[in-house]
Amino acid sequence: MNKHNLYILLRVLIVIVATIGGILLIYFLGKLMVPFIIGFFIALIINPLVEFIQNKTKMPRGFAVFTSIIIIIGVISAAITLLVTEIIQGLSHLAKIIPEHYKTFSTFAEQFYNQNVMPIINSLLSMFKDLEQGSQNTLLDSMQFLGERLTNTFSSIVQAIGNGLYVIVSKLPNMATILIISLLATFFISKDWERIILKLHDKIPEKVHRRINQIYEGLQNALLGFLKTELKLTFITAVIVLIGLTILRVEHALTIALIVWILDFLPYLGAILVFLPWAVYSFSTGNIFLGTGLSILYGLIVLQRQLIKPKILSSNIGISPLLTLFTMYVGFKLIGIIGLVLGPLTFIFIKILYETEILKEIWHFIIGKKKARSE
Repeated sequence: MNKHNLYILLRVLIVIVATIGGILLIYFLGKLMVPFIIGFFIALIINPLVEFIQNKTKMPRGFAVFTSIIIIIGVISAAITLLVTEIIQGLSHLAKIIPEHYKTFSTFAEQFYNQNVMPIINSLLSMFKDLEQGSQNTLLDSMQFLGERLTNTFSSIVQAIGNGLYVIVSKLPNMATILIISLLATFFISKDWERIILKLHDKIPEKVHRRINQIYEGLQNALLGFLKTELKLTFITAVIVLIGLTILRVEHALTIALIVWILDFLPYLGAILVFLPWAVYSFSTGNIFLGTGLSILYGLIVLQRQLIKPKILSSNIGISPLLTLFTMYVGFKLIGIIGLVLGPLTFIFIKILYETEILKEIWHFIIGKKKARSE
């Protein structure tokens, strides 16, 4: 290996080590500075409102920041209060009707068992008696193994749910502390926003500052695009559910639509957690009209997500629907459900690095070119 190729190899290793080191540094610093990172992003979001209040009322920036935080907390609290009130009313209604439906379902299940399952069991028992002793033992062992697997699976699910609830409850004090520190950090960062920005401008070279701005704007548009896409899709789902349940004359359709809207943020699960057991129950109790309507409604929800999501996502993040679909698929195949989000985001990040010529400069560094481009 000649000297030039050796230098290229060393530069490749430097780039790889620097990339991995940067990712690890961001990860560990991010864990230590979570409240301040949250505070920074909240300050960034409320900054337009702060400036609007400050310009209209001529009050000091500190009071404008405090007023903005109070307004946002008030709006969020009011929205949560209305949502919780509607959900409580709906759950109260469900608490009244569920026992009656449970009794109906129990009666149906008992009749179905006596009329359909019991004859099959009796037939299997008669066949079992005709088997040889060795075959009987093998069948009993298989049934025992299946029973143990089902029991272990059920126990694992219950234990996982219990552990999850314990983890959530145990982290509540820590979450409250993070929330308080984040609000304080939001106040001080937003209050001194202009001074912080000026200091960053003074400390960071113009070229680096320009590149950071380009990357920041690109990632901001991408993240906001994903957020807008999810909000639009879940809102459309909630509207479809509300209209569908109203047509089906289901009581408390708004409460159910709100529950589906919240659940719809869960990838792949979402609405099916509500519609699958509800449709099965409706069919099993003889309410064919409601069961068919719920099935059609869920089909419409799935269809609109599959047809609309790539289009909305592409319009919000700036890449074509086909490319969006491709990156979502690749991400899903590589790392699972989270890849549906990280796939397009990774592609956008690489695209931004290419457009800002950072990749070009890295390549020029690797091959030993003195200057990537003329300034």
